[in-house]
This record gives sequence, C-alpha cells and structure tokens, in this order.
Amino acid sequence: MQWIDQISWTTVLLICATLGLAPFVPEPHIWEKLKMLAAGTLVAPLDWFDLLFHGLPWGVALLKAVRSLQTRQ
Repeated sequence: MQWIDQISWTTVLLICATLGLAPFVPEPHIWEKLKMLAAGTLVAPLDWFDLLFHGLPWGVALLKAVRSLQTRQ
C-alpha cells in the first residue's frame, strides 16, 4: 500500500475533480451511473465501464483517506 502514500492529496483531488466528474454538463457521469445503479438500469457493458472509469478516482481518494487515518494511529 505504499503506492497510495506516494500520491499527493493535490493530485488525487485534481483527478477526482476532472476525471471523476467529467463531463460536467448536463450532470457528471458518475452521478448518472450511480442513479442508474440504484434504479437497476445499469445493464450495458459501456455503462459498467463508465461507472468503473469515473469511479476509480473516488475509490483511490477513499483508499487514501482510510490509509491516512490508519497511519496516524
């Protein structure tokens, strides 16, 4: 897990703000895909790829946050 420690918070947040939220109009892809997942309409392979692709930065941010809390204690 040392690789996650080497990524700066600035980089993680920048990637979340760009790739994680792109495209910005009419709504971010990640939000659209999460709504589709909740509604049970996320069935196309491209939709799953979009969810994983746009969700990856948020997953890295979550992993980095958990790792930061663990290393403080």
